[in-house]
Amino acid sequence: MQNYSVLMSVYFKEAPEYLKQAIESIQAQTFQTNDFVLVCDGPLNDGLDAIIAKKQQEMGETLNVVRLAKNGGLGNALNEGIKHCKNELVARMDSDDISAADRCEKQVKLFKKNPELDITSGALLEFVTSPDQITGGRTIPCSNDEIIRYSRKRCPFNHPCVMFKKSAVEFAGGYQEKYHLFEDYYLWIRMLQNACKAQNLPDVLLYMRTPTDMYLRRGGTAYAKVMLRFHWWVYKSGWASLADFCTGAVPHALVCVMPNKLRKIIYQVIH
Repeated sequence: MQNYSVLMSVYFKEAPEYLKQAIESIQAQTFQTNDFVLVCDGPLNDGLDAIIAKKQQEMGETLNVVRLAKNGGLGNALNEGIKHCKNELVARMDSDDISAADRCEKQVKLFKKNPELDITSGALLEFVTSPDQITGGRTIPCSNDEIIRYSRKRCPFNHPCVMFKKSAVEFAGGYQEKYHLFEDYYLWIRMLQNACKAQNLPDVLLYMRTPTDMYLRRGGTAYAKVMLRFHWWVYKSGWASLADFCTGAVPHALVCVMPNKLRKIIYQVIH
């Protein structure tokens, strides 16, 4: 057993089989966790509860199930979960993704090698039905300087496979719902503004389940407005330049309001 926590949130719309696969990918880690915090964001359904009950029998005290009375959103659920994490190192995991077997081993070793490190992530591959059939992926910059430059226009970490120091996240104020759908990016910027040290791994750490209509969720006028408002804050906070805003956020907003078919093609090319 290793001294790191796993933090996952699940809500009633998740498929029980997806949750099962996600948890089992953590159970199969080459570096086993001694603390798995699973936050139930509001009442679940019988299928999900059955999976959780079975995993509690298998994992014993390692699995700490935290049940919230009502659904409050991912950011709020993760903040509550962080309070229950007993280790300084926390590995984020979504309830429908699959971690590579050596994901946590690589990340824990990176923290041991670099004690000043506060946050790390890695590359991911996307799939629709099976991780054997990859449909895309996302790589990210690796060095601290590259991450800082990249963060001025785009999110520098893949949230589903982030590992961070609990104290650094708490010091930055945790996840906040001020910019819906950008809670993680908002947190990372605040951490970097606090001079947190970052380093990403070039390795594929996670297989992310991506619905075929994902490009629909990343578009529309409402999404564009929130995205522009968030990036305007990044500029006004002094983290990015006006040129960064004009060459990053503005083109992104234009993509958001494009017809769905065209936006789908662009996302496929970018990723």
